[in-house]
Amino acid sequence: MPRLNGGEIIAKYLEKEGVEYLVGIPGHGSTNLLDAFNDSEVEVIQPRHEEGATHLADGYARASGEPLAVFTSIGPGATNTVTGAATAYVDSIPMVIFTGAPQTHEYGEGILQEIERQKPGDFPSVMEPVTKQSFVADDVEQLPRILRRAFQVALSGRPGPVHVDVPMDVQGAAADVELPEPTQSRPHSRPGGDPRTVSDAAELLEDAERPVIVPGGGTMIAEAWDEVQELAEHLQAPVIPTFQSKGIIPEDHDLFVGYAGWIGSTAGNELASNADVVLAVGCRFTDMHTSSFEEGVSFEIPPSKLIHVDIDPEEIGKNYPVEVGIQGDAKVVTRQITEELQEQMDPVSKENNEYYDEIQGLWEEWESMVAERWEDDAVPMSISRAIASLRQVLPRDGVVVSSAGQPQETVNPEFPVYEPRTNISCGGFSTMGFGVSAAIGAKLAKPDSPVVDIEGDGSFMMCNQEVACAVQHDIDVNYLIVNNHGWKSIRNLQVAKYGWDRVLDTEFDEETDIDFMSMADGLGVEFAERVVKPENLDSVLEEAIAHDGPAIVEAMVEPDNPDSGAIVTGEWDLADLEK
Repeated sequence: MPRLNGGEIIAKYLEKEGVEYLVGIPGHGSTNLLDAFNDSEVEVIQPRHEEGATHLADGYARASGEPLAVFTSIGPGATNTVTGAATAYVDSIPMVIFTGAPQTHEYGEGILQEIERQKPGDFPSVMEPVTKQSFVADDVEQLPRILRRAFQVALSGRPGPVHVDVPMDVQGAAADVELPEPTQSRPHSRPGGDPRTVSDAAELLEDAERPVIVPGGGTMIAEAWDEVQELAEHLQAPVIPTFQSKGIIPEDHDLFVGYAGWIGSTAGNELASNADVVLAVGCRFTDMHTSSFEEGVSFEIPPSKLIHVDIDPEEIGKNYPVEVGIQGDAKVVTRQITEELQEQMDPVSKENNEYYDEIQGLWEEWESMVAERWEDDAVPMSISRAIASLRQVLPRDGVVVSSAGQPQETVNPEFPVYEPRTNISCGGFSTMGFGVSAAIGAKLAKPDSPVVDIEGDGSFMMCNQEVACAVQHDIDVNYLIVNNHGWKSIRNLQVAKYGWDRVLDTEFDEETDIDFMSMADGLGVEFAERVVKPENLDSVLEEAIAHDGPAIVEAMVEPDNPDSGAIVTGEWDLADLEK
């Protein structure tokens, strides 16, 4: 057995796991760990903030399906990862986060940056709600077993982030250890559904006159895109994904009808709310997706009969009662249902099919609404018009990234994507600034595809320093900043709820508004252009994407677009102020 110190154990094990990159910022609490990576095959990426490190790892995993490792020092470096960990946890994205911790013989003494008033070395308690599991390596000989378990937990079942707290002395201590083989501690198959319940589901779908298929983020994680499309085509059933599974079916496929929910498509809401059978696979049924559960707006379950498939049994029936609940992997169970149906019935024909004709008519109506917005050349331009230019110049395999806010509320329902894992967008935790680093991770995962992060000016400012990471590592990522001078999605909410005279703290003062062109220059970005007229945007975006290196394009967009620039077709329940 080789004699390795704690940092070397971590480095060697990451190599065994095939982890390409370690992302983080060093501090006194992680120097022993980091030193081992001077001689490692794992490349170290230097972000400018620990939150950026976690978002970078998140974007990489969403684009590739594989995890990265993040490291930080003790104290504030560690707490800076919480937002990124929570973002990944809510969306079930794997990563392993290593944080420094007090030396074991000084636990509870209140050493520099220790949290200890409730219990010694208490940072793992901070991470418990936002990770699948939090480990503490109290002894260097524990590290191999903890590392094996950390990656097993992160990648198995419903994936997610895992935390490992590594005391400073454990990082530096040495032991004779044997590193486990990852394949010897993993499931070698995916769990399928119980044959009886699969048959029940197939029977419901066979008898359905208005079935719809609702793939959620679990289908993207399980790589179930072929299975979803095959099932939809057998039934000629419309596919109404959640935003976390955007790209699960090409958005120019004749059975794609957009999305359900507050900012879903008219077609998606109409078909979902009038379905007789809803097959939901890897789907959480959140408030944004269901129009806050208002009956008949996006869904009406019952009388619609719900078949709910999920690898996590706690999601099945959580928000809607099920007719058939199937615990299992999205890819495997979708294939099982399809095979059962193929034995029981011939493929449904498009000919003389009133339901299919209705699907096409509803989708054409929605497309006409979007086309009208995309063709508007008014100045200042809308966000819709800006993303129309991007779709025009971005190749089919191009990756679009977005954070929370107005751009996401326009991109997700309107911007068509055609391949899986080409839409990288934070979901349930709705994190502003996410895309600035996530785009870097996506580009590392997909080096041959152009990557464009669409950010509002308010969101971009929250993590703008991470552009320096892209410049330093020469990562060819593009930023399209749609500048409307404020946090306008929240400003519009204030106006809608209380009136224009109650707007507070959501608009940016013109005198202190950020000059993004000067910022780009200061960050070392060689290509940066501001665009005012929409007819100039196509050519500038083409140049940016063709440029070898990070690029920033700032599009000046209308500051006062109602409904945050989105087409609101559903509902969203937000509490009103009582006086």
